[in-house]
Amino acid sequence: MNFETIIFDKSDDGVATISLNRPERLNAFNQQMLDEMRAAWSIVRQDNEIGAVVVQAVPGRAFCTGVDVATEISLFPDDPFRERSPAEAFGAKTNLVWKPVIAAVHGLCAGGGFYVINQADIIICSEDAQFFDPHISFGLVAACEPVGVSRRIPYGEILRMSLMGNAERIGAHTALRIHLVSEIVENGKLAARAREIAALIASRRSSAAQGAVRVMWESLDLPYSAAVRNSYLYAQVGNPGTAADRAAVRAATKKEPYVVR
Repeated sequence: MNFETIIFDKSDDGVATISLNRPERLNAFNQQMLDEMRAAWSIVRQDNEIGAVVVQAVPGRAFCTGVDVATEISLFPDDPFRERSPAEAFGAKTNLVWKPVIAAVHGLCAGGGFYVINQADIIICSEDAQFFDPHISFGLVAACEPVGVSRRIPYGEILRMSLMGNAERIGAHTALRIHLVSEIVENGKLAARAREIAALIASRRSSAAQGAVRVMWESLDLPYSAAVRNSYLYAQVGNPGTAADRAAVRAATKKEPYVVR
């Protein structure tokens, strides 16, 4: 499929890379980008050769600054009861993608940019990254984005971001401190580091990685005891079941034993 607002690439080592490609609009999404992201996630979901995904942006000032207010989005009809969140198209989990997603954030990540990172499994950023939610600055309710990130960063940090709007931005080191990101990378080395992480994950057994992602995602909606019970079901279904499979696991542990190095 030919894309215009994103760049889709699949490498031989099982890594798919999705690059947001509207730098002249700070990678704000329009309807075409939403449609193309949904199509890209469909490819990722159905292609068994893909084991991990990197979501990044082409070089420029921004990772993503949310909806492009200069365009019409069909998800926003006049009837509010038919309105849908752009996260349904933009996010991996709402597109039933359980393959691990690494978000590599540089520059500005604002508003609807959180639709991508809220459903990512690993988020890393460059030193110039800035995270913020501008809604309240324009008299709009900050809702979907902060709620989406509420399982990742503390309540007080979410409200500070929501209520400060454009007046304050979360820099890379603050993002690391509040666990919004797990790693800061030098400017210019972000894409290489994200791909390195993705390639390592893609080299593992894909069903094991997908099971690990899905069981943790589902645990967010469950009470603790139910989440623990649910987790064992994934271990029963997703772990090797045949004698040959178990022998392969034993062989793998001999190559990479469970020891601290």
